[in-house]
Amino acid sequence: MEEQTLFGKIIRHPLVEEIKRSYLDYAMSVIVGRALPDARDGLKPVQRRILFAMQELGLRHNQSYKKSARVVGETMGKYHPHGDSAIYDTMVRLAQNFSMRYTLVDGQGNFGSIDGDSAAAMRYTEARLQELGELMLQDIDEDTVEWGPNFDESLKEPMVLPSQVPNLLVNGSTGIAVGMATNMPPHNLGEVVDAICYLIEAGDQADFGELMARMPGPDFPTGGVILGKDGIIDAYRTGRGRLVVQGLVHVEEGKRGKSNVVITEIPYMVNKTTMIETIASCVQNKTIDGVTDIRDESDRKGLRVVLEVSRDVDPDLVIRQLYRRSQLQNTFGVINLALVDGRPVELSLTDMLNVFLGHRRTVVRRRTEFRLKKAEARAHILEGLVKALDVIDRVIALIRGSDNAALAKERLVAELDFSEIQAQAILDMKLQRLTGLERDKLNDEFAGLLADIQRYRSILDSEKVLDGVIVEELVALKGKYGDDRRTKIVDRVGQDCSDEDLIPREDIVVMLSRDGYLRRVPLEDYSLQAKGGKGRRGARLREEDEVSLMGVSTTHDDIFLFTTKGRVFAIKGYIISESRTGKGKLIGKYISLENDERVVSMKTRRGQESGFLFFLTRRGIAKRLPSSELDNLTRAGRRVVTLDEGDEIAQILPTSGMDDLLLVSAMGQALRVSEDEFRPMGRSARGVKAMRLKDGDRIISGEVVTEDRRPILVSETGIGKRTNFEDFTVHHRGGGGMKVMSINSRTGLLAAATSVSEDDEIIVMTAKGRMIRVAAKEIRVLGRTAAGSIVVRLDGGDSVVDLSVVNMDGEDLK
Repeated sequence: MEEQTLFGKIIRHPLVEEIKRSYLDYAMSVIVGRALPDARDGLKPVQRRILFAMQELGLRHNQSYKKSARVVGETMGKYHPHGDSAIYDTMVRLAQNFSMRYTLVDGQGNFGSIDGDSAAAMRYTEARLQELGELMLQDIDEDTVEWGPNFDESLKEPMVLPSQVPNLLVNGSTGIAVGMATNMPPHNLGEVVDAICYLIEAGDQADFGELMARMPGPDFPTGGVILGKDGIIDAYRTGRGRLVVQGLVHVEEGKRGKSNVVITEIPYMVNKTTMIETIASCVQNKTIDGVTDIRDESDRKGLRVVLEVSRDVDPDLVIRQLYRRSQLQNTFGVINLALVDGRPVELSLTDMLNVFLGHRRTVVRRRTEFRLKKAEARAHILEGLVKALDVIDRVIALIRGSDNAALAKERLVAELDFSEIQAQAILDMKLQRLTGLERDKLNDEFAGLLADIQRYRSILDSEKVLDGVIVEELVALKGKYGDDRRTKIVDRVGQDCSDEDLIPREDIVVMLSRDGYLRRVPLEDYSLQAKGGKGRRGARLREEDEVSLMGVSTTHDDIFLFTTKGRVFAIKGYIISESRTGKGKLIGKYISLENDERVVSMKTRRGQESGFLFFLTRRGIAKRLPSSELDNLTRAGRRVVTLDEGDEIAQILPTSGMDDLLLVSAMGQALRVSEDEFRPMGRSARGVKAMRLKDGDRIISGEVVTEDRRPILVSETGIGKRTNFEDFTVHHRGGGGMKVMSINSRTGLLAAATSVSEDDEIIVMTAKGRMIRVAAKEIRVLGRTAAGSIVVRLDGGDSVVDLSVVNMDGEDLK
């Protein structure tokens, strides 16, 4: 609606709509134009403009420094029309080795300190590009990136840098936009390069666990220690995570029998002066005991803060108090938010690597196309010059017989079949080219160009060759600039420091439903009952959902989850959310599963390690794997067995290498076989035939034969018994076995089997979520052909799905 007034035209518009539109425009301007980095080069616009302006000023790493004010003026006057202090502060950060893992600007003068001191004014400091900063801009003049107008459309500026350095990961980024923020940690250059090279090699088959094996976590410029890998896995898998970072501390012997607690590394982004002031305040308030003196002995060689401790005080106690009371232990909240195609996106590790890799492929392809065109143009001219030398007398005569250069050019094209470009080059040619030496140089240059043209075409014609160029450049980058990791990653440090130590150790029951919901319940919730009871409800499930797997463990023990694709993941019991009546959380919240992958086996490890893991599949295939293959296993996962199509893992057993094993099938057959019939195999191996099965039969269990234990079996209808290992003679692998239980319509098929000692207890889980805890000695010992008696009474339509042992001696994987 418009109105005409004395002062001109007024357009009436609803205030709410106008505010909404204007605020959205402002928000997007901040998000895209200031606060968030581009996922390709890892730079915000102001950082990109500073580096580009420095290159335009000729501030190479091997050239002389120039005043910082000149860089700021160049950047502000040509590309970034904002405050000079914001530009200078950004340049200062690019030069601080305690802020950037790999600095991009080489600063001379006072560029601030880890104590929080500000940099000197820009008129006092000088700067130039670091070598890595130059590599961010390498090949920018070869049509490798898109360009756009600057703020007043008088100049062109790059929309992104070619960035041979994976800067987003190696230096991270921090920024607060409107309604969102980014907080990305830095990483080690060598590890990032290794991860990218693996991603190129593996392609779509890249495994998350293999990526993490090459790139285990952030690497801060100030060092320190990251406690636990779960926050790293969350950040790499989802784009968000929580890292607990500690400074590095050790104890030295002081004077007069005293001890000194010495801090040599502090968490990333922690102000050293503020930390010391906090410690001093805690000492004064008696929340940190026994510290008699605090000295900051830091110098050019490194950080060193000394706390003198009284003779009667345990220095380890002081260290634990420092972690709890001061910034010596800090939390880094990871938010991997960056711009992808101009939109803010939270990125997983694979996403960040793929975005950079896609950018490098584009840059190398465009660079190669540029070089190919340039080489072809030069080769065309050389071809004309060489041809002209072959008929030089005719060329000279033709030129001398022409009235002017234009006519000579026309006659060269018409009479001697040169192109216009070649004809012009001939006219521009110096007489010295007629010498024999110069002719040889032309021939050599022409041959070299033909070789280059062939190589450029091979790069453009083959993705594999193009990726080879990227890998070659990255490996060279790692070789020249890669360094050792500064930040350690550990499961726990000292005593009373890690999250795990703050969680009480208790026995738990872990359950996984068929729809993929994982939860834990305190074992004490399931009191001991007599056999034949109905149990109590263990899980509130949807009507169509059923309990699939169950295990008894503790909050501090590893729980291994084996999948249909032969991968295994490990998570601590305390990580699983506790829920006495709810359905829990989707398993995808804990581990990274592929679309068609599901967990088919759940085991716990308690106590001492064994020498091997014995894998047994539903179809009777077995494999023996050294247990060392499960060392350092995390929620990132690792492939440990190759499965046939449609086959699944039925059982995993820890073995010594000299055990006898009893394999049990759903139709009541059992085969006792010696473990040494199965040679140890690697992670990628399939295994060998262990037991011959009838049509429709499947393996449900495998147990290690021990003298003080007995096999226990429970059928789908809740009928069960104990029997004796001595009733089964040893046979070779591949046999059909002996009857272990009479199967009929009353019993149904066998649902679960394991082994127990006289003092053990068992928990039987039904499909509808009911659980009963029974003393093993309550279940009768019967011969191998007997059917058994009622262990648990079932409601109509319910059935037994799993059996777990409350192992009172706590030794085995159950």
